[in-house]
Amino acid sequence: MQLRASLGEFVAEVFGSLKRKDQRGWGDRYPRGLTLDGRRKSIQPMAERPPDGDMQALQQFVSQSWWDHTPVLRAVASKACAAIAPEAWVIDDTSFPKAGNQSVGAARKRCGALGKKSLCQVA
Repeated sequence: MQLRASLGEFVAEVFGSLKRKDQRGWGDRYPRGLTLDGRRKSIQPMAERPPDGDMQALQQFVSQSWWDHTPVLRAVASKACAAIAPEAWVIDDTSFPKAGNQSVGAARKRCGALGKKSLCQVA
């Protein structure tokens, strides 16, 4: 219960900039889904775990709903800085080597994980 209250406070701060109440509600459900037990953290299993889950609404919040991400990212960065006091931030891509061409965005490009040009996805 204490963890849920702490998560609720965090979510209220981070997603407080969202203008619509329904978006703030899904902003609460998404991190809750990430923290619940279960190996898969994709939308469908995350939406199925809590009793108030709705896969279509959560998917829309994550991928289609328009909201300004800048204040949300700023709030997360502010909380992270307060918690860990970093001396520097390093921003780097993450690459995933692929063996076939069926994955979205897979192409022959520089793959940092392999240290050479190869078929991969880059995030």
